[in-house]
Amino acid sequence: MTFYTISYLSNHQHMNQLFNYIAILIFAVLIGVMVLLYLRHRLITRYRDLGIIFFLLLLLFIGFQVTDMEKSTTQQSQTTQMIPFIKAVARDHNVSPQKVVVNSTTLTDGILVRIEDRDYRVNLSQTGDNYTLTRAHVVNHKVNLMK
Repeated sequence: MTFYTISYLSNHQHMNQLFNYIAILIFAVLIGVMVLLYLRHRLITRYRDLGIIFFLLLLLFIGFQVTDMEKSTTQQSQTTQMIPFIKAVARDHNVSPQKVVVNSTTLTDGILVRIEDRDYRVNLSQTGDNYTLTRAHVVNHKVNLMK
């Protein structure tokens, strides 16, 4: 079972976006090189063909990046809801927010909250503006803590 700390939720970085940005930059440079080589040697069509291939790969990676950005925006807004929740639980139980860990990066009904060594199940209201914690007992006590 994986639990997340407040520092993980607020500092989580997406390496996939960095890879896509680098790939887009490389393909854009390669397209520029292929265009220059094609203009210099018009009879050699291999440069034109490579340029077309790199252009199609560039479009593919731009599509990946747009999809990742949409997914990232949704996840970021849901993670943004989780941080005030963790702070509220910590304040209600008189502990520091670093001692409160959750098993989900999004605030949904039924997630588990671990306060120090005790586990609780979160029951959210339909509007999501209040919650109750009921004591829970986990079956698998092996915990992977993401800091």
